[in-house]
Amino acid sequence: MKTCLSLTLLISLSVTIANAGQMVIWIGTGGKNAKGIYKATYDCDSGTLTEPKLAAEVEGPGWVTLNSDRSRLYAVCKIGEPSVAAWSVDSDDNLTFINSQPIGDGGAAHVSLDKKDRILFTAQYGGGSTAAFALNEDGSIGKQTALIKHEGSGPNEQRQKSPHPHWTGVSPDNRFLFVPDLGNDKIVIYKINHEEQTIETHGFGKTNPGGGPRHMKFSPDGSKVYLLNELLLSLTVFDYDAEAGSLKSIQTIENIPLEELEVPSKSSEIRIHPNGKFVYAANRGPDNITVFSVDEMTGKLTFVENEAIRGAWPRNFNLDLDGSFLIAAGRYSNTLSIFEIDQETGGLIFTGRVVNCPSPICIAY
Repeated sequence: MKTCLSLTLLISLSVTIANAGQMVIWIGTGGKNAKGIYKATYDCDSGTLTEPKLAAEVEGPGWVTLNSDRSRLYAVCKIGEPSVAAWSVDSDDNLTFINSQPIGDGGAAHVSLDKKDRILFTAQYGGGSTAAFALNEDGSIGKQTALIKHEGSGPNEQRQKSPHPHWTGVSPDNRFLFVPDLGNDKIVIYKINHEEQTIETHGFGKTNPGGGPRHMKFSPDGSKVYLLNELLLSLTVFDYDAEAGSLKSIQTIENIPLEELEVPSKSSEIRIHPNGKFVYAANRGPDNITVFSVDEMTGKLTFVENEAIRGAWPRNFNLDLDGSFLIAAGRYSNTLSIFEIDQETGGLIFTGRVVNCPSPICIAY
């Protein structure tokens, strides 16, 4: 039986290994028909998923993430006011609420942790800020150590009148925090102060004007950054200087030809295959996933295909950890669709399996 380390699905499906060949997926949701955080069991060998069940009732858990040993789950949500909250995960994969902290600048679009599970980060799309919170040894969320307002705007008059941070993630060496800002066409870079459990301004990477940077991922070897541009439905590839904590753009490639775009169309999520040979991007409107191959020498991308998700409005998707299957979340179709991944081309093969889930927008495990 192959080792079960699948699905990095941040639609947010958070995962806990249940037993040999199985893992629990946690699903963040957002919509009137959703009641909170859901969980399902994923079979790593067959690529099948059980019907999701409500795991924690909470308002608007749009993004969820797990700590490194999967004993804690964190979510952005609303508990009286826009907040970030923590739950413990027991041996039977039940959630027990620990605590929450108000964000103080509107609701967050994303939450992540540093690699030592000592700092929690959030990106406030509406408020235009990045926040940091100290995490206590018991996993509870401590004081807010930073709330930094972004500055600037972009050429898209409808979406870029002000900053809109959309994602947070740390560098492979845990020294820097990266925050793509859809509103000002920058990847804002912070230096992490681990002693004080906070962040300090470091610099930024320039992105394409009007592109609307949304989410990004590092290549497995840490030498490249792949950025998803929501507004222009494209990907930008950067060389990453780990010592300096700086980015240099080397390529931008369209997910969908501009002449084929319909309004509204928006890209949403980006993932990299565990072997580093393929990159995937989801597109809302066309409701598909774009597959790219990666040049082994340069890291640049070549278009492979666009595959329909068999659902509507893919806010998020994820790959299992060995890159055998992909799960696509259709927010408006209330579906999770499963695809097998061709290991030679990276192409997606629909398995015919679709599971219903209310308004899924994040997959973590």
